[in-house]
Amino acid sequence: MAYFPEVSSKVAYEGPGSRNPLAFKRYDADKVVGGKTMREHLRFAISYWHTFKGTGSDPFGLPTMDRAWDASSDPIQRAKDTMDAAFEFFTKLGVDFWCFHDRDIAPEGATFADSCKNLQILTDYAEQKQKETGVKLLWGTANLFSHPRYQAGAATNPNPDVFAYAASQVKHAMDATFQLGGQGYTFWGGREGYDTLWNTKMQQERAQFAALLHMAVDYKKQIGFTGQFYIEPKPMEPTKHQYDSDTEACLNFLREFDLMDHLKLNLETNHATLAGHSMQHEMRAAREAGILGSVDANTGDELLGWDTDQFPTNVYLTTQIMLELLAMGGFTTGGLNFDAKVRRQSIDTEDLFHAHIGGMDAFARGLEIAQAIIEDGRLQKFVDDRYEGWTHGFGQKVLDGRRTFADCEDHVLRHGEPARKSGRQEALENLINEFTL
Repeated sequence: MAYFPEVSSKVAYEGPGSRNPLAFKRYDADKVVGGKTMREHLRFAISYWHTFKGTGSDPFGLPTMDRAWDASSDPIQRAKDTMDAAFEFFTKLGVDFWCFHDRDIAPEGATFADSCKNLQILTDYAEQKQKETGVKLLWGTANLFSHPRYQAGAATNPNPDVFAYAASQVKHAMDATFQLGGQGYTFWGGREGYDTLWNTKMQQERAQFAALLHMAVDYKKQIGFTGQFYIEPKPMEPTKHQYDSDTEACLNFLREFDLMDHLKLNLETNHATLAGHSMQHEMRAAREAGILGSVDANTGDELLGWDTDQFPTNVYLTTQIMLELLAMGGFTTGGLNFDAKVRRQSIDTEDLFHAHIGGMDAFARGLEIAQAIIEDGRLQKFVDDRYEGWTHGFGQKVLDGRRTFADCEDHVLRHGEPARKSGRQEALENLINEFTL
């Protein structure tokens, strides 16, 4: 059965002049930019949960989307039909990777053993689909937030029995990821936080979360999984406060609990917005700390106070992201995963193509612009010139730890009032516009 008849074979690149809504205008997979193809730079992945399990429901309304793959009354058959649809979509869109939660691909069973059995059936099925299509797994994860047992968190739950359940679920999700050749595994602490401090031992909960991560590190070595571990920061929603709230909070957590060598970050624009940061800030902080690993490619509506998970079409945003990724040297195990969902009124399967094509084109254009800015060199030269005083003499000695308060006072007495220079913000914004307009 063809679930996406609107695309007969594969979405093609037709160039900027095309008026075909089911064609790429900017994403030319084999085009070389900065020494690598767009495909190699961008490493696009599709989120299973939003794209194939999303229904259009929201806190105020019932589902709006009827999907042909969701019709069977048999849960396992319905899961297999969904996977058939997913791999048809992956291949027609021309992406190389996908991402999943365990409960996305396999239904929860009546018991834990039943759930594990269901997951194994669908993991085997996914392995077959990957071999047939060549599509690979970017990363897997466990859903530790939807079931009522996780109402007070998973690893951070006050009940150690819930912790044990969560750890066991992670074990099997890691097994599935390993079997499918996943290049990474992500921990998203959806409810690893608190609603009120009146009933919370905050430091103990953080230690519990670290304990689960250390168990995962040990199990990773035990099974021979070489993929990268990620934490995905988010400040709030569904809890009032989540312990992995932003890049700096995660950095502090990893250092405090001796996990820096084992985890990097999977960053998301919408989560950066909720944290009161720009995605550029989150990317820069993670990159400069050496923990930038992967990206969930979406955006949010800044007029709304929740995680709207919209598709990224803002070229300024994609340019900022690609500048940071290029400065990092590009992805290794990570990629750009479209953790995004079509709007509640976009009810046709064709809308899934429009959404992903738009996001892929925006990132392709962002890549081209970022590479052009780097090759032009003016932006970097301005920044280097601005900090030039720290590369020699007194400034360099301060950074090397070879100057004291007394030395600073002597410096001031000898040199007097410091000169001031313009930061040229407006000129630099105009410079960026030379490439984007």
